[in-house]
Amino acid sequence: MVELTPVQRRDLRARAHHLNPVVTIAGNGLAPAVVAEIERSLQAHELIKVKVQGAEREQRDELMKELCEALDAAPVQHIGNILVVWRERREEKAAAPAAPKNTARPSTAKSAAAFAAAARRAALAKASAESRRSPARGPSSRGPAKSSRGR
Repeated sequence: MVELTPVQRRDLRARAHHLNPVVTIAGNGLAPAVVAEIERSLQAHELIKVKVQGAEREQRDELMKELCEALDAAPVQHIGNILVVWRERREEKAAAPAAPKNTARPSTAKSAAAFAAAARRAALAKASAESRRSPARGPSSRGPAKSSRGR
């Protein structure tokens, strides 16, 4: 289990404040599938929140200790039924050699924020186009109204 200094712990608590729990531990406790999911989440995010359901405080303390020992992680905070755990990202093992990159073309990868913004713009454009073609128009609104009076 990794030990943190008080300054590190305070910084991690501040960073975790806005996070949502990524894993929920329920009646089965630390099942192998739950541990594997927490492992993947720690590798992806380093700092995660875990929600524990149906356990008393002493059980949650023991669960936090088991979890941190099993995953070589550091306990950051235990508040209510939420556990905050941190582990530095491990180096990924290269299973297959990576394909050579084409350096002539700039990267087209987008951040999550840019992707979400593009999706919002597309949805607004679609809604705007649909409102222009609204079926609310009746036959009387197509062209100028003809008068029944003669000249």
